[in-house]
Amino acid sequence: MIRIIRTTPENIGFIGLIKKLDEDIAKRDGDEHAFYAQFNKTDSIKNAIVVYDEQKAIGCGAFKFYEEGIAEIKRMYVDPKVRGKGIASKILAELESWAKEEYFGSCILETGQKYPEAIALYKKNGFLKMPNYGQYENIEDSVCFQKKL
Repeated sequence: MIRIIRTTPENIGFIGLIKKLDEDIAKRDGDEHAFYAQFNKTDSIKNAIVVYDEQKAIGCGAFKFYEEGIAEIKRMYVDPKVRGKGIASKILAELESWAKEEYFGSCILETGQKYPEAIALYKKNGFLKMPNYGQYENIEDSVCFQKKL
């Protein structure tokens, strides 16, 4: 049975999934990993989602304050063994709902050219491509998205 919980980055399931996410992106990003890793710390994140199948954590996501009215989606990951079942879309929907409850009017996020499945996910869920923001502004590999809530 699939269940989604709202939690914090201290959740043991979240920590385990983030470890797998970091291993995956280190492989994909190669030499660029150190640059991106500095923006993927969880210290400023207060809102995290973990999806469980029975007692096993199989997916996660989070958001943090970016600026007034804007939440930044971070740390999206679904275990490769269960991908293709709509879990990532459920995580996004829950993050959007929670951000809206916290009075955010939109969400932004960054992914990379090396993540076509992530780009497809965000487009499928109504995110629109936007100019690269903040630390990603002049980064060629970065692809940024925004969605009004």
